Amino acid sequence: MNDPNQYAEEYNAVEKEPKRIRILDSTLREGEQHPGVSFTIKQRIQIAWMLDYFGVDQIEISPIISNDHADATKTIIKQGLSADIVAHGRALKEDIDVSLKCDATWVAAYLGISDIHLKDKLRISRDEALNRAVKTVEYAKSHGLKIRFTVEDGCRADPQFLIKVCKAIEEAGVDRISLPDTVGVLRPIGMYNFVKRVRSEVNVPLDAHVHNDIGFALANAFAACDAGADQIHTTIDGIGERTGIPSLAETAVALAYLYKSPNDFRLDMLVDLSRLIEQYTTIKPYDSKPIVGESAYKHKAGTHLAAILRNPAAYESIPPRTVGQTRKVVFGELAGKTGAEYLMSILGLEKNVENAKNVANGLKNLRMGDLIEVPLENNVERKINEEKMSKGRKND
Repeated sequence: MNDPNQYAEEYNAVEKEPKRIRILDSTLREGEQHPGVSFTIKQRIQIAWMLDYFGVDQIEISPIISNDHADATKTIIKQGLSADIVAHGRALKEDIDVSLKCDATWVAAYLGISDIHLKDKLRISRDEALNRAVKTVEYAKSHGLKIRFTVEDGCRADPQFLIKVCKAIEEAGVDRISLPDTVGVLRPIGMYNFVKRVRSEVNVPLDAHVHNDIGFALANAFAACDAGADQIHTTIDGIGERTGIPSLAETAVALAYLYKSPNDFRLDMLVDLSRLIEQYTTIKPYDSKPIVGESAYKHKAGTHLAAILRNPAAYESIPPRTVGQTRKVVFGELAGKTGAEYLMSILGLEKNVENAKNVANGLKNLRMGDLIEVPLENNVERKINEEKMSKGRKND
């Protein structure tokens, strides 16, 4: 059978040689800005190990927050992980010094450049901000560091000043520039235009750091990539300041299946990563959260169930095992005859049309508190198990 997604891919306009889009995970920095979240040193180390094994390109942590964070940063760097460990701080020499004491090779510095940030947060002029940005990059480079610079609130800054800053830090030797939608105010087309404008003026690799205040974070992250960015910032389950940033699971799956990006992610770890964060923070992902939510692979409607019993791809674009999930069926008032027959087979009841109709009618009287939920095998697994059961009955 042909790939059921082949025509959808035509609309997605997947290139014959897709570009590789990287992931920086900021669970240990942005994630700890989520209200009520604070990891121990051991938890940070375990999260870093798992993220590295999963296959992210960079892991961000902020050693300037506390001695605990500095100790965690230093220990994680010593692990020799494949991912770059990016020590995050403000655009200040003293923050760079903290990262140097942690033996960092990558640092990140941020500075608000919008008028509201300059006037009401930093209380400095545009010229002072420009000078600080350049001096920070120069200081980092003079100490042999690689540096990413975040032009915080850049999409609400004067575009001419934004470009002036980006060009100046490029000339100073910056290795990457992060373009943020700091308050989640952009539409996808807005993010595209924002990144495109910077991309047309500088050659430095670009990151997308986007917030989810209005729910556009994931769409904006990929709009940024369409415009020329090649790295997306994520956290596990999207936790972060206010409503957070793109979720690692959704970003990684979209890269693998929709963008065909040649990454080497272990997607089957996604549910385990989500449950780990749930364990450490008590923040449970909502049931219908894509990929990792409890309902992500649950099927309830009768027509849906009838289809997936024959071929799960009818209502699943990605097999559940691929992302560490389990397919489940919910039997209730929406169940039809096909669903009733499947339930009867599970219960070992004799299947015939009349009995199936009666069971289906009985299920229609169930309400939310009475729903029956069972794991569902795919068509091949089901046939194998039915054959085994049939042989077993003969032997009996």
